[in-house]
Amino acid sequence: MATRVDPTLLKEMKKYGAVGIEKCFNCGNCTAICPLTSDDYAFPRNMIRMVQIGNKEKMAQSIDPWLCYYCGDCSVTCPKGAEPGETMMAARRWLTAQYDWTGLAGKFYTSKVWEFGSMILLAILVVLAFVFFSGPMVTDSVELNTFAPIHVVHMADWIMAGFLLLFIGGNILKMYNAVMRSDGHFPIPIPLSIYISEAKQLIVHGLTQKEWDTCIEEDIENKEMTQERIARITHFLLVSGYGLMLVMIIFFLSWFQTDNIYPIYHPQRWLGYYATIVLLWGAGYALWGRTKKGIQAHRFSHASDWIFPVLLFAVALTGILLHIFRYMGLPLPTYYIYIIHMAFTAPMLILEVPFGKWAPVCPQRLLDKYSEILMEAF
Repeated sequence: MATRVDPTLLKEMKKYGAVGIEKCFNCGNCTAICPLTSDDYAFPRNMIRMVQIGNKEKMAQSIDPWLCYYCGDCSVTCPKGAEPGETMMAARRWLTAQYDWTGLAGKFYTSKVWEFGSMILLAILVVLAFVFFSGPMVTDSVELNTFAPIHVVHMADWIMAGFLLLFIGGNILKMYNAVMRSDGHFPIPIPLSIYISEAKQLIVHGLTQKEWDTCIEEDIENKEMTQERIARITHFLLVSGYGLMLVMIIFFLSWFQTDNIYPIYHPQRWLGYYATIVLLWGAGYALWGRTKKGIQAHRFSHASDWIFPVLLFAVALTGILLHIFRYMGLPLPTYYIYIIHMAFTAPMLILEVPFGKWAPVCPQRLLDKYSEILMEAF
C-alpha cells in the first residue's frame, strides 16, 4: 500500500513545541536508554523518524507518544541535542489536535491569539452573565445562594458536563478509529473478552499512572526523593485534587455551595481543604518548576504549559478566599470573589479540559493500557 508523506510536517511540529528535531540522525540512543521502550514499542526513535519523513498517516495511528512520561533520559543522553523528549511532548499535542473533531485544539496549540482571546472572551461573558442575571446582593448577611441560586448553577454545571462529554467522547471515538486502523483498513479485530479482562487494570492505570514509576524505579528502590520523584508524587496528588473538585462541582454542588456554616471537623470542609491544598501545591510546583527548569520536562515550555497551571492556581486561590470571606460574614467580598472564581473556572473547564493542556489526559490514560490489550490480542 502506498504511503503519502507530507514534507511540511516537521515545520508543523515546531508549532506544537518540537525542538531540535532536525538534528536527529537516527542513532537509536534514545530508544536504547528509554526505560519504557520494548520490542513492540521502540520509541521515541520511531516517532522522530515519522516526523522527519512526514508520515502523518502512521503518526495518527501511533500510540507511542502516549506511552512516554517524559523522564528526559533520552534528551540528556542525546549526542546531537535533538531533544527527543520534547518531540514526544509535541507529538502528543499534535495528536490531540488530530483527534479533536472541532478543530479548536489545533488553533489553541498553534495560535496564542486564539487561546488567550477565547479565554478572555469566555471570562468576560461569565462576568456579564452575573451583571445581568444574578440574584440580589444581600448585604446584611452572606446569602450566596440568593446571589447565585444553586439550582441555576447546578443546571449550568450539568449542561457544561454534557458538552464536555460530547467533545471528549467525540475525540476518543476519533482516536479509537485512528488507532484501530491497520494499513488503511478497519477495524483490527479484538475479542470483547480481552477488553473485559483488562477493564480493571485500565481503571487502576488511569487513576495512578503506574507506568510512570518505571521511569523513576531506581529512585524508588534507593528511597531517594529526587526532583523527578517529587514531580511524580505531586502530579498524582494534583490529579486526585482535580478529580475531587470535578466530582464536588458536578455531583455534590448543593453540599459545597451552601450558606450553612459547618464546624471545622465536618467532612465538607476537609474535602474542600484537601482539594485546595493539593491544587495550590501542584499548580504552584508546575509554575515554579517551569521557571527554574529543574527537571528535563520543564526545560522547554509551550504556552499551554503555563496557561493551565495559572488557571488552576487562580481557581483554587479564589475558591479558598470565597470560603474565608463567607465564614467571616463578609457579603460583598464573598459575592465579588465568587464572580472572579467563576470567571477563572469556566475557561479552565470549558476550554482547557477538552482542547488544551488537560486534553491529552484521556488518550494517555486509555492508550497507556490499550497497548497491552493490542499485544494480548495478537
